[in-house]
Amino acid sequence: MFKTYSTELAGRKLTIETGKIAELANGSVMVRYGDTVVMVNVTASKEPREGIDFFPLSVDYEEKLYAVGKIPGSFMKREGKPADKAILTSRAIDRPLRPLFPKDFRNDVCVVATVLSVEQDNSPEVCAMIGSAAALAISDIPFGGPTAAVNVGYVDGQIIINPTVEQREKSRLTLTVAATEEKITMIEAGADEIPNDTMLEAIKTAHVEIKKLCKFISDIQKDCGKEKFEYLSFAVKPEVYEEIEKEFKDRMYQDVQAGDKETRDANMEKLAEDINNYYLEKYGEEKAEEDKRDIADSIHDLEKACVREMILKEHKRPDGRKIDEIRPLSCEVGVLPRVHGSAIFTRGQTQAMSIVTLGMKSEEQILDGVDEETGKRYMHQYNFPSYSVGEARPSRGPGRREIGHGALAEKALVPVIPSEEEFPYAIRVVSEILSSNGSTSQASICGSTLALMDAGVPIKRPVAGISTGLITSKEDPNDYIMLTDIQGIEDFFGDMDFKVGGTKEGITAIQVDIKCDGLTYDIIKEAFDRTKVARDYILDNIMLPVISEPRADISKYAPRITTMHIPVDKIKDVIGPGGKMINKIIEEAKGVKIDIEEDGSVCIYAVEGQDAYIAKKMIEDITREIEAGNIYDGTVTRITSFGAFVDLGAGKEGLLHISKISSKRVEKVEDVLSIGDEIRVKVSEIDNQGRINLSMKDLEVNPSVED
Repeated sequence: MFKTYSTELAGRKLTIETGKIAELANGSVMVRYGDTVVMVNVTASKEPREGIDFFPLSVDYEEKLYAVGKIPGSFMKREGKPADKAILTSRAIDRPLRPLFPKDFRNDVCVVATVLSVEQDNSPEVCAMIGSAAALAISDIPFGGPTAAVNVGYVDGQIIINPTVEQREKSRLTLTVAATEEKITMIEAGADEIPNDTMLEAIKTAHVEIKKLCKFISDIQKDCGKEKFEYLSFAVKPEVYEEIEKEFKDRMYQDVQAGDKETRDANMEKLAEDINNYYLEKYGEEKAEEDKRDIADSIHDLEKACVREMILKEHKRPDGRKIDEIRPLSCEVGVLPRVHGSAIFTRGQTQAMSIVTLGMKSEEQILDGVDEETGKRYMHQYNFPSYSVGEARPSRGPGRREIGHGALAEKALVPVIPSEEEFPYAIRVVSEILSSNGSTSQASICGSTLALMDAGVPIKRPVAGISTGLITSKEDPNDYIMLTDIQGIEDFFGDMDFKVGGTKEGITAIQVDIKCDGLTYDIIKEAFDRTKVARDYILDNIMLPVISEPRADISKYAPRITTMHIPVDKIKDVIGPGGKMINKIIEEAKGVKIDIEEDGSVCIYAVEGQDAYIAKKMIEDITREIEAGNIYDGTVTRITSFGAFVDLGAGKEGLLHISKISSKRVEKVEDVLSIGDEIRVKVSEIDNQGRINLSMKDLEVNPSVED
């Protein structure tokens, strides 16, 4: 049955429709927010997937270019692989949903959010997040929601919910918050050095609106929601876990306390082998095979329980650090000889190398999506090769995780990147993860700051990144321990990964992954305070002693930029028919690169300054206006009996009459001039028909007239 439900969000009508389309899906809704329309369909497999130890949730946010009246630019004229922004939105939808499914659920669940129409003032990403929670709530899929999300801006000192395009252009904050009625479940932010208190207030303001949306979704679920289906539980058999815990907990407790990741991994591998052998000897091969999955899950659960107990009750971490202690840190810059800038940042066994490349403005990334952003000149990419975790598997290009971590580092650094007017380069930073034991994205932020400074990019202030973790008590939600600078095992078995990048002035980026049912305001505030202290320490004691400010000059291997401005109506003359003229300039100036903007701004990129000078002079010659009385350099192109024709540039040619060559008598032009001669002439006259008459005689200092 078709039903429509409406509420108000940020002063605009939000409508959720169901019962009209996609009737074979487990749950389907159409979300309308102004003229923005997003369809969300959710489905689940009837049976669990065999042989896995995780919940197989997949989320796809699909941008259809017809939503903004565009035809895809590819040869096939259809949407190809999702753009980075669509992948990032898929991750943002996934993160608050995943913890709300039953822990023992192994059926495949697919969430597909399709953008059908976009009005730029009303975010399709927010519609997709709200629609995903609503579709799951009314479906028969087991789900512990509802949850909802909003965007938040900060304009002229005011916190704005779901800012419009005009407000987003002025906003110092781009924040997405997801939450249940009780707690915050996801935070994603890019910010212009926002203070902790302001950021926390923005999150609280968002939660006020989210609570209303959760109530709205709950009411829809009560009215038309399906009964949740029964599923096969993959919970561990209690008797298997209890026996393994009884026999091996003490050993697990000791073996997991190894400061070195390789040693700890070896300990766990040997312990797992011994547990399997124990079970085989005691119960026989048939029983061991029958309980194989439960044994493996019990080993995992026991390790998790020991790590959490150690931290929560003894305030002791696996590597022996204090709760707020950062791992050993080091960094260096200028590590690669011919790149434009480079650095290595090491935190414990996590190590990132960042490399900077400076290029032409025309080399900025072109974006083809449903929003108004068409390109970006600062690009940050992140690579996570298998050797960084000691594994042997081939590289298959960046996955969603790599794209997400690169985007986080990019958000952290964008606020300090100089404007195009200050530094007219496209900037690409690539972070190569050399070794991984937690917080690689934050190491990328630190390493990339150093590399940018090494490259001579005049960043506003250095940025550092750090992550905090959380261990909460099952018995008392208010009993928790927060960890500064979490390593891999603390992230894997913990309840959150709260990543914050920023300068000493404020926050520039946040990404929070949560595995529990959500975070309280007190936990968020403490995370902000912890990360601020840690960032300041890293900047003052580790990064700035190595390089205190950006280098005064860019690398000798980076292109030098010469800028100039030409009249707009001369752009076509510089380019020439079919690019003939600009290609000639590039060839004669030994391969310089030239960017010409629509307003007549010209950037000439050259490694050698002389090449840029040649190109600039050629452009000046092409674009200059020829005026009577002015002096110009020209080239003799033709010789006749009555004089010589001289190329003045800009496609202009003048006549140097034989009588105007010299104050001395000239019998033949060839006696004085040859084709190809570079000469200096004065424009003596431009007649009514535009013909240009030239003189060399008028430039003589002491002319002597001969009869």
